Amino acid sequence: MAPLDITLACGDYDRTRALADGRVVPEGMDLRVLPLEPEEIFHRMVRHLEFDVAELSLSSYVISLQGDAPFVALPVFPSRAFRHSGIYVNADAGVERPEDLAGRRVGIAEYQLTANVWIRGILAEYHGVPVASARYVTGGMHEAGRTEKLAIPALPRDVQLEACPEGRTLSELLVEGGIDALYTPRAPQPFRLGDPRVRRLFADVRAAERDYYDKAGIFPIMHVVAVRRELYERNRWMARSLCKAFALAKDLALARLGETAALPIALPWAYADAAEAQLLMGDDYWSYGFGPDNERTLETFLRYAVEQGIVKDQLTPRDLFAPETLEGVLV
Repeated sequence: MAPLDITLACGDYDRTRALADGRVVPEGMDLRVLPLEPEEIFHRMVRHLEFDVAELSLSSYVISLQGDAPFVALPVFPSRAFRHSGIYVNADAGVERPEDLAGRRVGIAEYQLTANVWIRGILAEYHGVPVASARYVTGGMHEAGRTEKLAIPALPRDVQLEACPEGRTLSELLVEGGIDALYTPRAPQPFRLGDPRVRRLFADVRAAERDYYDKAGIFPIMHVVAVRRELYERNRWMARSLCKAFALAKDLALARLGETAALPIALPWAYADAAEAQLLMGDDYWSYGFGPDNERTLETFLRYAVEQGIVKDQLTPRDLFAPETLEGVLV
């Protein structure tokens, strides 16, 4: 039988690079990898189903399960991130503590973005900032006209959403004081350029995120890997094959982080940071699969999704993934 010709769209990450350069080949597949930015992948996959397999926003995938469910996800998490670093404020707005966000105008590219679901959930659960206590302004970060990729099924009545003024961007509004804060997975350009009018809410992001991990034991999951459902249903074996390949590619990348003879990435203390992460979070801190830590993380996200109206019905983590991937093979 000839290998399946499969197109995979995902970010250019160290943990997926072995798939792109051919060091890891999924069993039974001839893989073509398209390294694209997440926003482009998500738009093209959600709107047009352009790829066989793609990295996909966890939130968008969960919403899709409330409808025609054109994808099946694998418990592979190419993007994880703490999100305290994604809260920016206008320096003159008087927002000094998380609690000060209540009653403020907050910019968000999309209400349903996974990062924003995590940020709102964490602020509500750990900092006493109810989701509906802010007024949300949606739009493009650096380009005007962005809209939600997917409809929000059950937006609570007390959550206020309004569109960014026509022709304006969220970065512009943040600098000018048109919004008091911005929740975003991408750093706004004014902050990156050193504009003093924009700063992070948490001055010591690493300390805030470590404190969160100490309390919650959660390393937030941002993205999953999704397969077009009709392709998966014709080739059920491919789910486990892809999981094995992604896991091997990730393990190769993590093993290199401990290299000291020649640094694998352009960070002076990469090996020390890797050792610190292992000490705090365990050796398998970037785990794939359906283990207890990932199940707890997904349960938390799904609870936030219901509370924020991202989905109507409470799902369980087991509802998200191809059943072939939920247990290992014993020998």
